[in-house]
Amino acid sequence: MGFSKSFPRTVEGSSYARWEEVEIDEQEEKKQEEAARNENIKLMKECIDDAKAIFAEKGYRDYQTDIVNTAIALFEKRASHSIYWKENKTKEKFNQLYGKK
Repeated sequence: MGFSKSFPRTVEGSSYARWEEVEIDEQEEKKQEEAARNENIKLMKECIDDAKAIFAEKGYRDYQTDIVNTAIALFEKRASHSIYWKENKTKEKFNQLYGKK
């Protein structure tokens, strides 16, 4: 069983939205997890570079643990979690099935 998420769909003639559950299969889920992993690795490398630049700009000594801790703090602010990628994929499928409204 793959990842699923429910989205509200506007129903003509009703003041209430109808909730539609959209699933992505295991293959699509794995693909989104891999995309999130690759993006997170790229982001972490950028965060390490940014942390090094911050330390150099401020004239601080570039102790490895300080740089890593700063990079982690930056990463936590920037990182996209794999659930976001899966939700994005299900929203894409929802839009294909029911059209953007």
